[in-house]
Amino acid sequence: MDNSYYVETRDRYDDIQQQFSTHTQEAFGPQVMVHAHIHNYIEMIYALSGKYRILLDNKEHNFMEGDMVLINSNEIHSIFSLSEGSNKYLVVKFDPEILHTTAQSLFEMKYVMPFILNESTHQKVFLKETIENTVIPGLIFGINDEFSEKRYGYELAVKANIYNLFLFILRKWNEQNIDLDINKDINKDMVIRFQTVFEYIEENYQNDITALDMADLCNLSYSYFSRLFTRIMKINFREYLNYVRITKSERMLISTDLNITEIALQVGFSTSSYFIQQFKLYKDITPKQYQLKYRV
Repeated sequence: MDNSYYVETRDRYDDIQQQFSTHTQEAFGPQVMVHAHIHNYIEMIYALSGKYRILLDNKEHNFMEGDMVLINSNEIHSIFSLSEGSNKYLVVKFDPEILHTTAQSLFEMKYVMPFILNESTHQKVFLKETIENTVIPGLIFGINDEFSEKRYGYELAVKANIYNLFLFILRKWNEQNIDLDINKDINKDMVIRFQTVFEYIEENYQNDITALDMADLCNLSYSYFSRLFTRIMKINFREYLNYVRITKSERMLISTDLNITEIALQVGFSTSSYFIQQFKLYKDITPKQYQLKYRV
């Protein structure tokens, strides 16, 4: 694998990491449009004009005006324009967490897996002839319009369109009997076990919880649980637990009079310094800065 790529940082709006964004990319004549890079976002590209070659994890694909390309989360990609004239496409990027959050949507995980496992071998290019008379173009343009105009409730509109877009893709694959190869480790029994884990974390995040505890709860070995958890969630158990604690702390920072140390202890961190470190890691801002900026 070629390691000459860069890691794209999260998009930001008003100093907060964005869950989704859209933009257009344009070049005139053949050239490199996007150098090799990687990001956590799932990305959709809809070609408005021109012809292109895209490398996805060193596999080459071609697409042109009216085609749509699906790029998985954490999939290295670069794009080259091929036409002499205008080469323009619309980009929609969104955090995988839009498709799955925590315990509430765990039963839907089997639908999300094809888009967060970069080793999945599902369809990458959707040709114009198969999507031009479907809901896909309208959903793509709808996402872009809502994000650009930012009218009241646009966040809900964008997420609704994203859900409908991926529902269309999944149903199309299902009609074609495409094997998504996602059930080797994820079956109904395993989903139920992980549901128990997420519910336990939701109720006990402030306590000392270890991966070993959760492995015992699932009646799995520690090593197997840890590998499976990381495969499903794309982060390890400790990182996920810290993420939940940070999320809980956000509400407390802007809605209570507790100080940073008190909040750190209440959400389960042993020291305020570790809490501050983790908060900044996940939010790119310190708890105090967040509190001053967003406190009601």
